[in-house]
Amino acid sequence: MTVLLLRLSGPLQSWGDSSRFVRRNTRTEPTKSGVVGLLASALGRPREDSLDDLCGLEFGIRADQPGHVICDFQTERPQDGGKAMPLSYRYYLADAKFLVALSGDSVLLQQLRDAVCSPKWPLFLGRRSCPPDGPVCLGLREEYTDVRDALSKYPWIAAKWYQRRTKASDIEVCCDAREGEPGLSQADIPLTFSGSGRKYVSRGVFRYRVPLDSLEGSSQDKTFGEVSASSADATFPGGHDPMGFF
Repeated sequence: MTVLLLRLSGPLQSWGDSSRFVRRNTRTEPTKSGVVGLLASALGRPREDSLDDLCGLEFGIRADQPGHVICDFQTERPQDGGKAMPLSYRYYLADAKFLVALSGDSVLLQQLRDAVCSPKWPLFLGRRSCPPDGPVCLGLREEYTDVRDALSKYPWIAAKWYQRRTKASDIEVCCDAREGEPGLSQADIPLTFSGSGRKYVSRGVFRYRVPLDSLEGSSQDKTFGEVSASSADATFPGGHDPMGFF
């Protein structure tokens, strides 16, 4: 089966699914609606267009570098100098890296691969203020049987400094729940991103953990790098990560 792999990494990310009023929360992992929005942006798809094909893809993420939540206090003041708006609390994930896997129609996945590599509109990690710190696409993979197989085997993409410091022995994976599996309900399947009103429905989310030593390359070198050697299209020029100081 064809699996499309994405690398979501940046100084800040924000993946909200229930924000209201002056408090804008983030989940601790990317939402399906956020990734669908990123793909729709790459395709240059208008807000009023159908999202059925993108939402129908099987979706899963692996939290290779979970990061930590930070809060930003923001306020707004009208240009005419009037009374400022109430202080708002906006939460972000800092210093996080996630591996995303998508499977489904191979023709659609090829279109998405091409679009993410050369997006029509800018890509962002949940909010427009959160750009990725490098190439997002890790390519199409034929060697994996499905999303879960890819997330259980693909090399660890955490930064080298994180790999050296972490004491974790496994990584959390969140996938679309399959029939009969226990899963928590999460309202992050977008029906529309229309400017007249966004609408979402719920999906079941199944969580499990993958041992680090089961990942490809881990038995040879515990610090095998931020991106695997087979992902040459996702490495930085000269091997330098411009955001590595995070």
